[in-house]
Amino acid sequence: MKFNQRLSFRKEVTPAIFAKMMLDPALIIISMFLLAVYFDHRIDRTFIMAVLLVFALAFPGGWSRVDTIRAELIRILSSWPLFVAVLWFFGYATGYLDMFSQDLLLSWVIITPIVMLLAHVGLTKFLTSIHYTSHVTRTAVIVGANKLGLQVRDRMLDDPVLGLQFQGFFDDRSIQRLGFGEDEQAQHLGTLASLSATIRRMQVDVIYIALPMTSQPRLLKLLDDLKDTTTSIYFVPDIFMFDLIQARLDDLAGIPVVAVCETPFSGTNGLVKRISDVVIASMILILISPILLILAIGVKLSSSGPIIFQQRRYGLDGQDIIVYKFRSMTVTENGDKVVQATRNDQRITPLGRFIRKTSLDELPQFINVLQGRMSIVGPRPHAVSHNEMYRKLIKGYMIRHKVKPGITGWAQVNGYRGETESIDKMKARIDYDLDYLRHWSLSLDMKIIAKTIALVFFDRSAY
Repeated sequence: MKFNQRLSFRKEVTPAIFAKMMLDPALIIISMFLLAVYFDHRIDRTFIMAVLLVFALAFPGGWSRVDTIRAELIRILSSWPLFVAVLWFFGYATGYLDMFSQDLLLSWVIITPIVMLLAHVGLTKFLTSIHYTSHVTRTAVIVGANKLGLQVRDRMLDDPVLGLQFQGFFDDRSIQRLGFGEDEQAQHLGTLASLSATIRRMQVDVIYIALPMTSQPRLLKLLDDLKDTTTSIYFVPDIFMFDLIQARLDDLAGIPVVAVCETPFSGTNGLVKRISDVVIASMILILISPILLILAIGVKLSSSGPIIFQQRRYGLDGQDIIVYKFRSMTVTENGDKVVQATRNDQRITPLGRFIRKTSLDELPQFINVLQGRMSIVGPRPHAVSHNEMYRKLIKGYMIRHKVKPGITGWAQVNGYRGETESIDKMKARIDYDLDYLRHWSLSLDMKIIAKTIALVFFDRSAY
């Protein structure tokens, strides 16, 4: 199983990057203003405060190049409802909702995603057009035709929005040693000794150095040779070849440091995640309260034992938490040895089999979400005994605890739900959990929630 890794460095604010940051917040605000004018809504201090709140929640935008209109529509519709729900929560809590007409709010909710779709498609066509690229494209070369250098080249070639025109490699190895094919031989521009003279002759704009950090003498000599050029120089650290979790560049009192394993929910992301959890969990608990009452009565009447099974699990940063479930078995194992439920397990009650199949036994965990112990979406919590066993068998197992455990997760909607009777299956589940940490976004959360709802009705693997 192979997943893409993403490393976020500080970026030069080019027109393309600025557009990515500002596009969605600007469209959302412009739609609000235009609809306010259309509905003759008073643009006063209250309206301006609401606009600032919306902008703060929307910035920076998450726009990326559109591959297909259908995929972009799905992406927008998977994140927009959650954004609206968060705003509704703020508006209801502060009383701002009463200051806007229902026609204005409804029109804004419906029209804005349509405007966003049209703008995303139009801007993608513009940023990939010859007219744009001919004005912003800069020539670039790469020092080091190794695996990392090849990845940098591929990013340049695959994303014209970057505005970088790849010229070739500089490497002391011969074409034969590099293993270049006939179509790649022209990409070898020369050795490191010829770099300075060649880039002046070719008028290269940017140099990316992809040499390993162990090549310090070569790097110092190379940088010294480039001092009499005006070319921009970037160093691509070979830590990119590691297994990175939310890697990003930061600084410690002015000293640059690179995070290679960090939670995706630091800073603003953590606030957004928490707000979305509270809003969605509150709404769901209100809607399912009659179901909770019926299930509680059913569990009590179906077999002897407590209605709620309290499980000890590992939470954020490996801290012990208590997780709630409707009891579905005749036993309440929660000690040092826990046997996973299997198909046709005699310990499962008749009602328990139904609520496990439909995931109704997990509903009390929305209370855990409000308590702050869990999140709606995240790696599923395992029994403590299973954690202690698998952390010794699967490399990187405990990294999944960099975030709160979830009621549903990326692994569960990709077929790894229920019993994990082999190490390979558990490893695959962990791979999906770590992939979630690498690529978290609100739209991914909404996608997982939607797929989970579908699995409740169609999945046949849970028991």
